[in-house]
Amino acid sequence: MRYSSITITLLFLVFLTGILKDASVADTGYITASGCSVSNVGYLSELAKEYEKRTGIKVFVRGGGSLLGLQELTAGKVDFAASCRGRLPDDPKDIEFIPVAWDALVFIVNRSNTIESITPEQVRAIYSGQITNWKELGGSNLPIRVFVSRPLKGLSGVESSTKELVMQGKDTVRTDNSIALASTGIVEQMVEKTPNAFATTGVSSARNRDVKILKVKGTSPTKENIAKDRYPYRRPLFLLVPKKAKTEVKSFIDFVLSIEGQKFISAQGVVSLTDRK
Repeated sequence: MRYSSITITLLFLVFLTGILKDASVADTGYITASGCSVSNVGYLSELAKEYEKRTGIKVFVRGGGSLLGLQELTAGKVDFAASCRGRLPDDPKDIEFIPVAWDALVFIVNRSNTIESITPEQVRAIYSGQITNWKELGGSNLPIRVFVSRPLKGLSGVESSTKELVMQGKDTVRTDNSIALASTGIVEQMVEKTPNAFATTGVSSARNRDVKILKVKGTSPTKENIAKDRYPYRRPLFLLVPKKAKTEVKSFIDFVLSIEGQKFISAQGVVSLTDRK
């Protein structure tokens, strides 16, 4: 097949335009992250969209759990990670844990559950296998189906925080009625679908789900109550970055910690660092 000189010229211009377009995208750049589902649903996915609007830099984020985020960051699969637990002794020393907001552990049930409030003692009894039926808490005669976020190795961010803040250092007991799932996001989705479900998660993401958030000894985990220490089980949310992070990651972290970034986080209903000052 023969092409005229005009056709060849047009094809070349189309090709050149494609190259220039690709170069423009490359110059804009992008960064990637994975990790804490509570952070992702609670504020990070919306913050990433806002950052792109302001800078043109795309930030691709997904959940998967705090442990997965740390593992992928360490392996160089993502540029930064989200975590809802602090540094542990075995964590890599070349990863910085930067607090960016506040969360609180909450106890969630299906919308159909008639229970409104729970005590720390009752929560520990559920997780130790001493309370196994909702009727023992004044609810329906149904077995309590406990959903937990538990990776194959180690503890998830929620489970780690639960052990420290709620269980007084003790592990939760695995029973016939407990089901381990890969991430907190999946746990929340299962509670939405299961009438007799019980789980612990972070309020930052739970408030965006179709679940009932229980009061603790009559106190609701509102933004104000968490900020003013009226509700127990407050915990920080972190972004994890390599000490030798690339420039785009450093710029994103600077935005997150800026006055504007913290205002945006607060506007999402999450307790920002400045909300507690």
